[in-house]
Amino acid sequence: DPISLEGVSSAAELEVHGLEKLKAELARLGLKCGGSLSQRAERLFLLKSTPLEQMPKAHRAKGGAGGGGGGAEGGGGGGGHRELALLEEVTCHLGELLAEVVDETAAMVEKKQARTYDEIERDLAAAAEAQEDEDEDDDEEKEKPIYNPLNLPLGWDGKPIPYWLYKLHGLNIEYRCEICGNQSYMGPRAFERHFQEWRHAHGMACLGIPNTRHFQGITLIEDAYTLWAKLKGETQCSTWNPELDEEFEDKQGNVMNRKTYTDLARQGLLD
Repeated sequence: DPISLEGVSSAAELEVHGLEKLKAELARLGLKCGGSLSQRAERLFLLKSTPLEQMPKAHRAKGGAGGGGGGAEGGGGGGGHRELALLEEVTCHLGELLAEVVDETAAMVEKKQARTYDEIERDLAAAAEAQEDEDEDDDEEKEKPIYNPLNLPLGWDGKPIPYWLYKLHGLNIEYRCEICGNQSYMGPRAFERHFQEWRHAHGMACLGIPNTRHFQGITLIEDAYTLWAKLKGETQCSTWNPELDEEFEDKQGNVMNRKTYTDLARQGLLD
């Protein structure tokens, strides 16, 4: 039944109705229904001096009607009841889903609380033995020989790398270098890198050829000598030769190289 405010002179007189009844009355009127007993009573007592339409927003419930009709007030309370009913339904459903887990957890806690000191020691010893067995299994797995029938290179974890990665980097291709003493290099990356390493540089030094970028990719000794002879010939052609490159001019303005000018001068053909 609705709570009548007639004859009520203070909020303390409304506290006799209790928390639940005050909550229901505030919800019916579209006002906030939370707080302590005294707060609910004071909120309801405000209607004694303030019409419902003029109640401050701080005291109104979310979704509550601002008008003064009973149907509007009931509509605001109904919205709050719907939200509460939805939360209760979700909570009940979750409780049903977790009922078995909750029961097993409670039974385990009760079992642990009822254990004696000897039972606790026995459980700890069993757990330690299980841990030792797991460690022994791990050690046995580490000591087992690695299954590597394709002789693949080992990765950072000590296991063979995947075959697709082996093919991607061309590690199945063998390159030989005669200058390095017929040393084999697996994959193009290792082959390209070996031209700057000590072994190839030592081989080039033994041949008397400088290890420059001109010989990048040369692996045969004969090819290295052929290229070195060609480079020396080009170098000689580009070197300054005074006999051929120095120019002289006679009295008539004829320009000739040094050798020709000297020969003509010796023959007395120059004026």
